[in-house]
Amino acid sequence: MKRLVALYRSPSYSPLQHLTNDTAIMDATVARLAARGWRVEKALELDVERGSVPAAELFVNMCQGPLASERLAPVEADGALVVNRPSSVLACHRHRLVRLMVGSGLAFPRTLIVHTRGELPEHELGELFGAEARVWIKRGDVHAERPEDVVSVHPAEVAGALQAFGTRGISWAAVQAHVPGPVVKFYGVADGSFFRWYGADAGATAPPPAVDESKLRKLAFAAARTAGLEVFGGDVALPAADRPVLIDLNDWPSFAPFRDDAARAIAGYIDERAGLR
Repeated sequence: MKRLVALYRSPSYSPLQHLTNDTAIMDATVARLAARGWRVEKALELDVERGSVPAAELFVNMCQGPLASERLAPVEADGALVVNRPSSVLACHRHRLVRLMVGSGLAFPRTLIVHTRGELPEHELGELFGAEARVWIKRGDVHAERPEDVVSVHPAEVAGALQAFGTRGISWAAVQAHVPGPVVKFYGVADGSFFRWYGADAGATAPPPAVDESKLRKLAFAAARTAGLEVFGGDVALPAADRPVLIDLNDWPSFAPFRDDAARAIAGYIDERAGLR
């Protein structure tokens, strides 16, 4: 029987209700893979960090921290299939993601990566604000672990906000220009078998904002390919319905509003990927 190891994300990277939702999408996915003939073993991100990684042909990977990804890199190099790959997870850490997206030419807001205890580049910072009265400050490594990890501030508040990040042990932060317009959350699987989106403010059950879905889809999948992600999600701002701008990209989100359909698509994609090796 084919063997897979399901690697569950550390609670520190699944704040608030995300812990339940992240666990649920992994459980639903591996249940469908088990129905396809895979023998499933479960492990925690902490196990990976400690170097305790069982042998298997397939690793279904929700680990998000840098140490776990570094531990998984040799496993992938030895020939195991890892979805998502550790390199793609690391690519989503914000200080890397910003450079990737800027280099890709995709629609992405002006963003500075700054040291939270360093001097601010005042000229560049001034250009970030433009006509807007606020900017976003986001922790520069992993995605938000708590609400304070992503804040919107006025120009005079930037230094204090960065100091607060530094006090919490966060060395780097992204200072990002605000993109006006509604925000859309999207979810996808690399083969295109699954793509869903909804308005972030109103939620998945409310009428969505006006958007050119073909352009939204094109941007989302191009960003995922740039980072090497196979199971992904993110956020797009819409200054105009036909002008989506990527503001965040996530490795393996919870897919909570569409869990059953997402689990079916992810499992089918992973099983096919394994069969093609």
